[in-house]
Amino acid sequence: MDPLPGHATGDGPRPPGEHALRDLGFPPPPEPAPSSARRFPDGGAWRTELPSCEGPAVLEAVLAESARLEVPLHRVSQGSGVWMLTDAEISEMVAGCAERGIELCLFLGPRGSWEPGAGARSYAGSGPRARGRDQLAQCVEDAERAAALGVRSLLVADEGVLWTLHLLRSAGRLPAGTTFKVSALVGPVNPASFAVWERLGADSVNVPSDLTVLQLAEIRAMSAAPMDFYVEAPDDLGGYVRMYDAAELIRCGAPIYLKFGLRNVPPLYPVGRHLLPAAVESGRERVRRGRLVLDTLARLGAGEGMSPPGSRDPGPLRRFPAGDAVRPAAEPAVLPAR
Repeated sequence: MDPLPGHATGDGPRPPGEHALRDLGFPPPPEPAPSSARRFPDGGAWRTELPSCEGPAVLEAVLAESARLEVPLHRVSQGSGVWMLTDAEISEMVAGCAERGIELCLFLGPRGSWEPGAGARSYAGSGPRARGRDQLAQCVEDAERAAALGVRSLLVADEGVLWTLHLLRSAGRLPAGTTFKVSALVGPVNPASFAVWERLGADSVNVPSDLTVLQLAEIRAMSAAPMDFYVEAPDDLGGYVRMYDAAELIRCGAPIYLKFGLRNVPPLYPVGRHLLPAAVESGRERVRRGRLVLDTLARLGAGEGMSPPGSRDPGPLRRFPAGDAVRPAAEPAVLPAR
């Protein structure tokens, strides 16, 4: 039987709609952005992530829906922070993810946008970064507590916090298998800044969802660190919906995590019982959005190349040497009085 018009024929991925435009006599599209030859250590080009999984109840709903809709998940991440979960809640989430071979990534809680400094909310302020030594120390406290409870993936939104955690990991103060993910709240937008995050200790880096496919290819040429990319971004991150770009995101951005975000959701962070129904239902809908992405990839002949379930190794990455990175500067010389 002849394939349906516009469906993949087995000759490899196809660009959406180009078969019809070609038949109508449209000129061919411009040369595509270069493909990425990089892969995860398991050979996969892409993995999946479901963000905003804000506690055990949301996780339970997400896991049930992913089983029902057959949406494989490599990672679930949370945005309210370690400090918004009890030990029992963290342990329950760790066990639930471990049972299904899913990586659990928890955000480090203290951040500038939640503390009294008005500068964090100004146009040029520090935003989600850790303000002062106290918030840096609080993020370390969050990381150590999460690690002690079995969490092996942490979400960070500050360069100094990331470097400090990398030093702790290098020194054996955090488990060697702990991975650090850079938040979309501070995602880099050019190849040099992406490479800096990698060298500071990042094991995956969220880039903004408004970057073009060519810009992703430019970043990929500079760094092997896995990208995290919202195929559908929440409203506070731009609200971009790029479902039809998913195949190109994989082709040019691999290794890449496709994140199943959601628009038109009330703000959830920091979450609590008062927001639980919205958190649970939006979690279920994120899984459905994931199903739509997977179906689109399949129709375009681009559904192959996903990492096996349970994969989480980012592969070998480049780091700045630790050395004397946090040693205080020498006291300035005292000038003689005049």
